[in-house]
Amino acid sequence: MTTHFRSVLSGAQPTLLGGLLLAAVTVGTWLAWLSWNTGYRTDPETGAVSGPYAVWQVAGCVLTLAVVAAAGGWWLSPWLVAPVMAVAFTVPWAVQAASSDGSGLWAVGATLVLMGTAAGSGVVSLVTRLLRLRLIGS
Repeated sequence: MTTHFRSVLSGAQPTLLGGLLLAAVTVGTWLAWLSWNTGYRTDPETGAVSGPYAVWQVAGCVLTLAVVAAAGGWWLSPWLVAPVMAVAFTVPWAVQAASSDGSGLWAVGATLVLMGTAAGSGVVSLVTRLLRLRLIGS
């Protein structure tokens, strides 16, 4: 009985550490790409308002998250990667959005960010896992 229990724990420890590392890198991605630019810009010629993020920031963030999800899918289960990345990215995004939005629409945005991050990281990590299984068989 204790041998089985130790075997279960030895498999859980790398998964826990991997999940914590994955969460930390995901939060770091948000910090690096999106946390520092919160202002809106108004075009003086057209009066159009844009922001708070530039297109290049979002593109860089998405590409970084895709690399993180691929690495996560290589070493961890996609069933772990998708929820960890979705929550780890959405929480800081929502905290920042809620602090600057008086309308309450940040909750809609947070829901969309959560679903998009879960779907994107889930697909990327699953494809990576299937590729790993095909290449090395484990």
